[in-house]
Order: sequence, then structure tokens, then C-alpha cells
Amino acid sequence: MISKILRNSLVLNSSPSKSVVSAAFVITMAGLASRILGLLRDRFLASTFGAGDVLDVYYAAFRVPDLIYNLLIVGALSAAFIPVFTGLISKEKEEEAWKLANGVLNLTIFCVLVLSFIFAIFAPFIMKIITPGFPEEKMEMVVLFTRIMFLSPLFLGISGIFGGILTSFRKFLIYSLAPLFYNFGIIVGIFVFVKFLGPVGLVWGVVLGAFLHMMIQYPAVRHAGFKYYFVLFQSLKNSEVREVLRLMVPRTLGVAVTQINLVVVTMFASTLAVGSLAVFNFAQNLQSVPLGLFGISFAIAVFPTLSQYAAKEKHDDFVKTFSQTFRQILFFVIPLSVIILVLRAQIVRVVLGSGEFDWSDTRLTFECLAIFVLSLFAQSTIPLLARSFYALKNTKTPFYIALVTEFLNIMAILFLIERFQLLGLVMAFSLASVAQMLMLLFMLRAKFENLDDRNILISVSKISLASFLAGIIVQGSKYIIGSEVDMQTFLGVFSQLIGSAVAGVLGFSFFCYALNLEEFFAFKNSLTRKLFRGKQNIQEDTTQVGGI
Repeated sequence: MISKILRNSLVLNSSPSKSVVSAAFVITMAGLASRILGLLRDRFLASTFGAGDVLDVYYAAFRVPDLIYNLLIVGALSAAFIPVFTGLISKEKEEEAWKLANGVLNLTIFCVLVLSFIFAIFAPFIMKIITPGFPEEKMEMVVLFTRIMFLSPLFLGISGIFGGILTSFRKFLIYSLAPLFYNFGIIVGIFVFVKFLGPVGLVWGVVLGAFLHMMIQYPAVRHAGFKYYFVLFQSLKNSEVREVLRLMVPRTLGVAVTQINLVVVTMFASTLAVGSLAVFNFAQNLQSVPLGLFGISFAIAVFPTLSQYAAKEKHDDFVKTFSQTFRQILFFVIPLSVIILVLRAQIVRVVLGSGEFDWSDTRLTFECLAIFVLSLFAQSTIPLLARSFYALKNTKTPFYIALVTEFLNIMAILFLIERFQLLGLVMAFSLASVAQMLMLLFMLRAKFENLDDRNILISVSKISLASFLAGIIVQGSKYIIGSEVDMQTFLGVFSQLIGSAVAGVLGFSFFCYALNLEEFFAFKNSLTRKLFRGKQNIQEDTTQVGGI
């Protein structure tokens, strides 16, 4: 029964671009709610604590637990578990598929518990290495925060396996709603746990969010056919589990390089002014909204399709699907980058500028945001490029490129940080992101010789021109609205932000129409189908009832 469901969904791929856009639409809409809640979370954090010691400690405490989660879960899922699990289901090997899921799940739980226990014991020594600039009192707090935070990789690890199962069955909605509950847990920590426990309540909020992230997916996984049973070391005899482990090793090393990058940022930021790490994270979270909504959403949605084409050696379909997805990502991300760049001050003031978050914090944050968004096009296409290699069961190339990129990042930091301080960290991050994207694109093109280059160049040129012209409209609207409202009030700044952004979106849409941009019409048609499908279904149901 399960295999029939999956096969039916694969049959729908007679129009892969529509399938990918539809899946990405679901992920994006669910992700939009989560991102909005995430922005509210950051606003509550900023207004409650400001860019100071508490938030420096809070963000630093994520580093080691996140390292464990990303090494064990992200590496296994993105590169190994989903392709192998999907392959078993599509071949009607359901029993083997669930053995694989249980084997990977139990190994994950075991490894996370062992590593978390070891790292929790040695947390004081580890955090002295990661945050060498923290004074003694701040160091004690970051050790406590880190030890409590080790509970979250356990829940997120289990949730990650659940999410891999749901993604394989293309049940994207529940999978995409999980981050919403994660952010909700953190907000509960800010308003409830902090009230009774003090700043440490923030960390218990993260643990609650991780638990909710796991639980929201469990019913859907059960409905898909998953039944848990304990199997540990004997699962290593399973050929599919060994295949997952084999594929995940290079990917895990690649994730390790990315996590090292975050650790390096934390190390250098801890030596800068108080609040630098908090500002870096606030600015990164703001620019990650379009990254998550479009870059990651499309990459997740297209991954099963690319894996299917790679398995069947349908190279032309693989390239076509990659090209369409690549262009669709840039269609959203490039104009949003321009709008964010022009309205960066207004965005930071609206989202973060209240309470303990003063003007100096605001100004430094929007300066960081401006540098981040210059590389947003690269950051947003890296997930797709990397997953294209994983679909081909090539996990080594992205790892080697990540290694080179991290070396470039560290060299850039050493060169820029003394002169530009925190902004130097952001510059290095952006430069490294662009370099990583270009190297991945070059190596993928070398494998296929042609990635539909002509259509990509034409679309990117049109998107860039339309975005530039839309940016002029945003800038003009900003000055016009700013002269008519009180810019010293939240309502005035909010009106300027929304009014200018809407003018920019309308202008971009007009220029896309005038330039006959393929991605614009693809999005318009997809949106039209989504909006009117419900109405059409109601009319069909009414007709059927009348016939009875």
C-alpha cells in the first residue's frame, strides 16, 4: 500500500517543474509562518535582553549541541537516508525500508546520547576554546547553558529521522510545520520560563521547542506505516544501513566544516565588543528568511525528483529540473535581496528596535545585514547545488569544496577583522559563500558539460534588470512615504517599510511581465492554480450533489 502511494506520486512527475513548485509552495507557506514567528522570537529576545552578555552566552551555547545534531542528523538525511529509503519504497521493499528507518533511528539515539554525555562533562574545557574572550562569570553561564542544551539534539535527532521519512513520502506540510513549534517553545521560554528561572529559562525553552518539533511529526510518521522497535548494533549488519553510513561520511565531514565555520565566528566574536555575537546572529537570522523560504524550500522539494532521475540515469530530465529550480530560486531571492538592501534600516527597526535593543545595536545590525544580503543569491543556491551532487550519490565533491571554502573564510577573517571588527566577520562569510556557490556550480557543470546555460543566463539577466529597476522604485517610495509619516514612531517606520516593499514587488512584477520572464509566468500560473483549486473543487462537489 505504501509503495503504491509513492509510485502514484512519482507518476505525477510527468510535469516535474509543476510538482517541484507545488511542493515548494507548501513548504514555503508553512515556512513563512515559522519565519514570522522566528522574527517575533528575535524581537522578544532583543527587547528583553538587548545585544549584551545574556544573548552572547545564549547563542554561544548552541555551538556544540548544534555540532552534534548537524554531524549525525543533517549529514545522514540530506545525503544518505532519503535516497536509500526512497529507493527501497519505490522497489516495493517496504519491510527493508522500515528496518532501515529503525536501524538509523536507534543508532542516532545511541550516538547522540553518548556524545552529549561526553561533551557535557568536558563542557568547561570546550567552551574556553570556543569563547576565549568571555570573562569568568560569563564562562560559567555559557557552560550551564550548553549542558542543558544537550537535551535538544536528542529530540531534534529523532525528529530529523521522522522528517526524512515524511520527505521521502512527499508529505511536506507536517514536516514544514515542525519549525513553527520549535520557535513557539523558545517564545514560551522567553515569557514563562525566564520569569521563574531567570536567563537559564531561555535554554529550557529551546529544549521544549525541540521536543515539540519531534512530537508534531510522530502521528504523521505512524500513519505512513512506521512502527518503532529496538535494534542497535545488529542493524550494522543491514546492507542498507551500511550504505547510509558509507554515503554520510563525506557529507558529515562537509557539515563539520560548516560547523567549524560557526565555531570560528564565535571564537572571533567573543574577542570583540559585548553583544557582537548577538548582533551577528540577529542579522544572519533576518537574511535567512528568504534563504529558508526559497533556497532551502525548493532544494528540499526537488531533492526526491533529482534522486529519481539520477537513479534512472535520465540526465536530460535531471538538468532540466535543476535549471528550472535554480532559476526559480533566483527569481525570488534576487529582488528580495535588493528590497532588503534598500530597506535594511527599516527592517531592523521594525523587527528588533525596541526595549533594550538601542540605536547603536540597531545600526550595527543593519550594517551587517547589508553585507549578508550581498551574498544571499549564493547562499540560497548552495542547498540546491549540494543536493544535486547528493542525488548523484556524490558526497565527496561538496565536502572538498566546503573544505576549501572554510580555508578561504578563515584567511579572509584574519585579513579583515582587525580593520572592520564585526563587519569583517560578515564580509568573510559573504565572500566565502559566493566562492562556494561558484565552485559547486563549476563542478556540477563539468559533470554534465551543459546545465541549460543559455536559459539560466537569460533568466538571471532579466531578473537582475527587473530587480534593479524595482530597487529604484523602492528607494523613491521610501523617501515619499518617509516625508508623510512620523519616522520617530513604530507605526511610521512600519508604514514606510510595508509601503515601499509593496511598491517594489509591484514594480518588479511589472518589469518581469514586460521582459516576458519565464519564471514570473510559471509562478503566476502556479499561484492561480493554488488560489482557484479550492473554488473549483467546491463547484465540482456541488455539481455531484445536484446530480444525486
